[in-house]
Amino acid sequence: MELMEAILGRRSIRSYRPDPVPEDVLLYILEAARWAPSWANTQCWEFIIVRDAAIKNRLAQTLPEKNPARSACTQAPIIIVACGRKGLAGFFKNQPVTDKGDWLMFDVALALQNLTLAAYEKGLGTVHVGFFDSRQVEAILQVPPDITVVELMPVGYPEGYPHQTARKPIMSYVFYETYGQHELS
Repeated sequence: MELMEAILGRRSIRSYRPDPVPEDVLLYILEAARWAPSWANTQCWEFIIVRDAAIKNRLAQTLPEKNPARSACTQAPIIIVACGRKGLAGFFKNQPVTDKGDWLMFDVALALQNLTLAAYEKGLGTVHVGFFDSRQVEAILQVPPDITVVELMPVGYPEGYPHQTARKPIMSYVFYETYGQHELS
């Protein structure tokens, strides 16, 4: 599969078949995450793999009832709970060095993007879940205080693929030299 084929074909999947994900396939997508770029190569991401149905049900309860990904958390054979180790990314000598503070959200997102594309290549579906109570998830999974839960990602074989959604035209968000300048001067 070509890279652009994966980028253009990947969809957010919210309905899964019960088929288990083979361990070698799971390791393949985790290997893709491992090779993501990160701030000063800190690789601050950590993943908790959840297969247990009772734990998945508890995690699903941390999503609001109206979140369409709630049922995906119970249907998918795996939930990858993406975490970030605090105080590494965006820091130099234990001090934040950007006005953005801790860079962990960026680095975890880069790892997850690699993971989602590798999952799609292997016929798996994923969905990025960010609308949930992370403190509850941290309590359920006994996450230590120097780690934060960033995202839940159901992973499994899709029941179907949604249609492609519209995207903004490139020139609506690309500027040249200064903000708002859509054309080369």
